[in-house]
Amino acid sequence: MLFLALVSCLLYCTVGAEKSDALHDVWDFTESCLLTVWQNRLCVYTTAAVLIGVWFTVNMLLKKKKMVDPISPRLDKSVKNQKLSPETEKVIHVSGVKVFYGSQTGTAKGFAEELAGDVSAQGIQCEVIDMKDYDPEDRLAEECTSKMLCVFLVATYTDGQPTESAEWFCKWLEEASTDFRYGKTFLKGMRYAVFGLGNSVYVGHYNTVSKNIDKWLWMLSAARIMTRGEGDCNVVKSRHGSVQADFQAWKTKFLNRLQALAKGEKKACSGKCKSSSCKNKKKHKEEAEDGQSHAEKNSSEEELMESSSDAESSAEEEKAHGSVIDMEDLGNVMNRMKKAKRMEGDEEDSQRVKLSKQNGVRKSESEEERREMITPALRDALTKQGYKLIGSHSGVKLCRWTKSMLRGRGGCYKHTFYGIESHRCMETTPSLACANKCVFCWRHHTNPVGTEWRWKMDPAEKIIQEAVENHKNMIRQFRGVPGVRPERFEEGLTVKHCALSLVGEPIMYPEINSFLRLLHQQNISSFLVTNAQFPEEIRSLVPVTQLYVSVDASTKDSLKKIDRPLFKDFWQRFLDSLRALGEKQQRTVYRLTLVKAWNVDELKAYADLIALGQPDFIEVKGVTYCGESSASSLTMANVPWHEEVIYFVQQLANLLPDYEIACEHEHSNCLLLAHHKFKVDGEWWTWIDYERFQERVQEYEESGGTKSFSAMDYMAKTPSWAIFGARERGFDPSDTRFQRKNKTKDISGCLEGS
Repeated sequence: MLFLALVSCLLYCTVGAEKSDALHDVWDFTESCLLTVWQNRLCVYTTAAVLIGVWFTVNMLLKKKKMVDPISPRLDKSVKNQKLSPETEKVIHVSGVKVFYGSQTGTAKGFAEELAGDVSAQGIQCEVIDMKDYDPEDRLAEECTSKMLCVFLVATYTDGQPTESAEWFCKWLEEASTDFRYGKTFLKGMRYAVFGLGNSVYVGHYNTVSKNIDKWLWMLSAARIMTRGEGDCNVVKSRHGSVQADFQAWKTKFLNRLQALAKGEKKACSGKCKSSSCKNKKKHKEEAEDGQSHAEKNSSEEELMESSSDAESSAEEEKAHGSVIDMEDLGNVMNRMKKAKRMEGDEEDSQRVKLSKQNGVRKSESEEERREMITPALRDALTKQGYKLIGSHSGVKLCRWTKSMLRGRGGCYKHTFYGIESHRCMETTPSLACANKCVFCWRHHTNPVGTEWRWKMDPAEKIIQEAVENHKNMIRQFRGVPGVRPERFEEGLTVKHCALSLVGEPIMYPEINSFLRLLHQQNISSFLVTNAQFPEEIRSLVPVTQLYVSVDASTKDSLKKIDRPLFKDFWQRFLDSLRALGEKQQRTVYRLTLVKAWNVDELKAYADLIALGQPDFIEVKGVTYCGESSASSLTMANVPWHEEVIYFVQQLANLLPDYEIACEHEHSNCLLLAHHKFKVDGEWWTWIDYERFQERVQEYEESGGTKSFSAMDYMAKTPSWAIFGARERGFDPSDTRFQRKNKTKDISGCLEGS
């Protein structure tokens, strides 16, 4: 009404006073209309609500129609009339199929070629690959992102072993499945199917190769696209009457599955799996766990030893992949036996053998009355992990640097610092037991621990003989492997170096001196690593090529925190061990492992410890992250960068007037500080003249220990590429640097025990 009044005023001013009477009449009429509307306002409101509702309903119907018809008339004509090419319009779900075969008689090869023909007939690219011509270490990870399907047709040969053509592929896959360096998601994204050829007459080995390949791929997080197929050459028990008929039935299912995947269908099962987990996967896990439960049962009855309760994986990963016992997952098994051990502790006290200054002298009852260190469960697990176990307490395993140097891809840091030929180096231990439970132990210290020798003892002769033979057998498996240099393969069959650092504390073995003498008699050098908890054993040790002491921390509190020693007087033992090292005339080494936020700020304390033992060399290495463990809070954040290690070493060198940075091995994140006595006329002589050492140690033994010798008697000149500051940064130029394509899954660093 106010608005109308304003309009009225304006009109009055415009038309003049003469028209005021007419406007007055209009105003009276308008006022009466508005009064009528106000009196009937309820009807007006109802009408407005109905109109708004109709408008809203119509808009909703139009919107729904637009959702059904994605082509809106409002689109630009050029876009609407544009025709996409078939390549752009089609989404590729399967780029092709790779058929791998491992055949001995040609049957698997024939099946592979037949399958490839049928796949190609569907218009899908297919490639047939002989496993012996395929390097899984370099190429298998590529299948995770290639949208290829990998099919494995493998035969089981004598005693459940793979055929010769598939031997290397299977060996690599087995080791990768339990190797923390690759991780449990190494093949995530890869899709695969497996068909095995076997004979059910051999009950204990029927189709074991196909089962193992399926299991190992699954452990690395590859995805099955269908259930594993099994062909049986035993026509009596073959499901379809023959191995050929079994393959035809499986092939039909595979081709149907391939068509579904090519269309973008994802589900391989009925979709009725509970908790979104595949029944086949659950069944596979249960089968593996049955074997684990049986092993644990036997272990609890036969083994009484102390161990830590470490597990490599988080609880979630354990649920998905924890169906196989490996070396890093045995802590929980061992922990269940502590109670039984305590119950029999009094009885066992009278049967223990104390470590002696005179190695090899036993102080109590016969060997037969003591227990074996390796339990059945531990033996089975370590064997699956690739360890070759010897007797009741020793083992040998092929180091990854040995494999690397066989292929001409470079050696470990000991090759750069001291001239060791990694492809001729045997990594072993005469004692799996240890007196520490270090937080960075890359085996998660599931091996037995103790402060004294309490087990049966094998003679040193047996350990040496079987260690060398097992090592040679592992080297022989590289015959014909792609990339292996023939000359290095032949050299590798002759062991020249022995790293006593595989696992445990070698110096705990009561006959360690006999063991070392036997090594030297066979012209094998000796690199022995100890954790500085057995000072008397260090003093009584015969000459070794190089004696290491692990100096993981420089204060009592940090040592307890990092090494977690079992001895109550661990700090005094630690200091006494360093003093004992200083009494040695042969080459001695401090090995410092840097753990960021744990021990990198103790420079002055480290300098004091170095003055105590006066080692010839100081190795400083960044810690290697070994995966999650319930026993340690260590993470990748605790791993120092190589430049951080260099900075630490430079700062440490400033506090040590008698030492200087000599060598560097960037790949292992490791540097070497050497005493000035090894710098002759401005040139470093950190390498070892191994033949000269053998001559000197032989003279020492023949003289009954009276004719001693020093580290200066068998030093050799260090090559220029190994010197700190060289552009090679410690990589031997005679080899070829290999960069793994999947860098995110590669944890760099020296991963061996020494």
